[in-house]
Amino acid sequence: MKMNYFVVGTNDMPASKAFYDALFEGEGLHSMAPSDRMTYWLGEGFAFAVARPFDERPATIGNGSMVGFCVGGKEDVERMHRRALELGGTCEGAPGQRGPKFSAYVRDLHGNKLCLSD
Repeated sequence: MKMNYFVVGTNDMPASKAFYDALFEGEGLHSMAPSDRMTYWLGEGFAFAVARPFDERPATIGNGSMVGFCVGGKEDVERMHRRALELGGTCEGAPGQRGPKFSAYVRDLHGNKLCLSD
């Protein structure tokens, strides 16, 4: 079994799309928007999406939820962490060795937590 996709909520699709387009630039993902409430970034064997909630209530962060991305090596983790902060994300853990993984943690514009690791 493998993960198919992961979706985080947004209340501002244009801002979320701009954030993730810039964060994923040059990473081999391409985006598609099958509707005005959802945008996907497709990679090899997985998809990541932001969506306005189907129930039309405001999107909120999932306390305890996190999306993890393997982004390459140590330099890639540092580069993407820096990029996320430049794009308006907030630091939840500076790049560093954590157990067997070199990783960093950020929150996107809406508070969704991301892990960037080697």
